[in-house]
Amino acid sequence: MLKGIDPIISPELLKIMAEMGHGDELVLADAHFPGHTFCPKNVLRGDGLQIPDLLAGIVPLLELDSYDDPLIMMAAVEGDELDPQVETDYMAAIHAKVPGAPAPIRIDRFAFYDRVKTAYACVMTGTTAKYGNIILKKGVTPDT
Repeated sequence: MLKGIDPIISPELLKIMAEMGHGDELVLADAHFPGHTFCPKNVLRGDGLQIPDLLAGIVPLLELDSYDDPLIMMAAVEGDELDPQVETDYMAAIHAKVPGAPAPIRIDRFAFYDRVKTAYACVMTGTTAKYGNIILKKGVTPDT
């Protein structure tokens, strides 16, 4: 156990986040997402963990990109609907630590799958919300 790091962050996830560079992407995938199919590099299991809780633990440690869209989610397939509470819950967890974080952009399902193929890592969670996947793009840690 390390001080100041949420215990929801596993040693493997902490290592992955430390290895990531500017522009690398971390996928937090819902329980339905085919992560082992689309994420060829690093797949971590977070079964039972909920994405809002992971976001609350990750966001204080991972600088979000300030140059490109740092948050990406899947758009609803034609004829389907999004549950707005999913994004609301995610943004509440993010805004608690990064008040100025922008809303996520939404991209087509197959564009999302293509994006995941180039992600640095994917965390498979227990979140069962439809369209519950989110990609976090790592930024540059500011000088303090």
